[in-house]
Amino acid sequence: MQQEFLSEISKPSLSEGNKSDLGIESTLQELSLYTFEVETNCTGAEVAKLFEKNPLLPGVILQEAGKYVGMISRRQLLEFLIRPFGKEVFFEQPLSILHSYTRMGILTLPDTTPILAAMQLSLRRSPELLGEPIVIKTLPDTYRLLDVHELNIASWQIRGIETQVRYERSQAQIIQNDKMASLGRLVDGVAHEILDPVNFIWGNLTHLSNYSQDLMRLVTAYMQEYPDASAEINTIKEDIEFDFLDQDLSKSLASIRTGAERLKKLVNSLQNFCHIDTVYPKPVDLHVCLDSIILLINSRIKGEIVIVRNYGFLPPVYCFLGQLNQVFMNILSRAVDALLNEAIRQQYNLENLDIIVDDQKPQIEITTEVITQFSTTSSTVSNMGDSRWVSIRIQDNGAGMSEEQLQQITESFSTGKRADKETSLEATYRIVTARHGGKLNLRSQLGKGTEFEILLPLV
Repeated sequence: MQQEFLSEISKPSLSEGNKSDLGIESTLQELSLYTFEVETNCTGAEVAKLFEKNPLLPGVILQEAGKYVGMISRRQLLEFLIRPFGKEVFFEQPLSILHSYTRMGILTLPDTTPILAAMQLSLRRSPELLGEPIVIKTLPDTYRLLDVHELNIASWQIRGIETQVRYERSQAQIIQNDKMASLGRLVDGVAHEILDPVNFIWGNLTHLSNYSQDLMRLVTAYMQEYPDASAEINTIKEDIEFDFLDQDLSKSLASIRTGAERLKKLVNSLQNFCHIDTVYPKPVDLHVCLDSIILLINSRIKGEIVIVRNYGFLPPVYCFLGQLNQVFMNILSRAVDALLNEAIRQQYNLENLDIIVDDQKPQIEITTEVITQFSTTSSTVSNMGDSRWVSIRIQDNGAGMSEEQLQQITESFSTGKRADKETSLEATYRIVTARHGGKLNLRSQLGKGTEFEILLPLV
């Protein structure tokens, strides 16, 4: 009889994991998993003998007609056998009887579950079940056992890696912040050096315009007083093209004034963008910030993209100016890249594939307003929870993003997903939420463009 039961018990096997390459995103597939399956008609005595021969086995997978029905751990079997008369009651009985008393608290997870997530789920079990093995489901419908101590060791190893990554990232961030601060001071100094001669030009343009008008008025008076000029004077007038000079001089001065004004605005925008934040936030005119960033990216647009500004009335907002400039630059640069890439793609289709494409002008629309959001408890709106926010929506009419792309970006914002290198959007999310207590909303559909909404609390 014993030999018959022995033939129905499969030999235990162990799939060795690759624990040397564990990372933050490692899953249960990379850990050592035990395979030990028996039919429920086998006795506890036979399983106990195999436990004795294989002291590392955490438990046994139970099957009925080849289908998974549950699990009995080594600890559970030992507890039943050491009970009074437990050996006489359960030792020679089929495992189905023992399983009827232990059918509870089995944690079953797919093998694609991240190790850190599995550790959290394991710790949520009742205290008496914390030492129980975990059933791991693999495809196709195969069940294995994971020793919880193996999971603990792997989890602590990953936590150490995570701590090291955080330390390295913080050091890199400190170095990067120092570089940006040094670069900001350098650019601010260069901008100041440019601004000084621009101010000289700007300050003297008014006097130069007045002087030129006075001189031309004097020449005109001479011509009226002495209409019969000498041949030498007429020759000089022809050489210098006096009539054209009279008309073009004012235009040239106006052009110089426009160029100096534009250069002055550009230098001021550079100084604002390279602003080094203080410890505490300061009130800022967000429209001035947006206009400064738009002026800086105009060199990339070159008239190919229309920027529509729907500015509402905004009070000064307390914020860190330098970091908020980085947020606006990141989002607007991303919108410009998306529109320019889409324009190139459509041009390629038009030239090579004879496809009729939409001739809609690429456009970025910026809308600002003050909104009120209500905090809700259940289905009741609480007036005491009203809050006012400054909303900055930046929307493009590009190709948009798919649901998968949108989900990947949204997941990268969460603290559970930690990339090796922080992207511009992740930095934007961190600045808006962590530094300013705001919100960053992302909406996009294929063919309908992308919209970023920045919500800043209005204090």
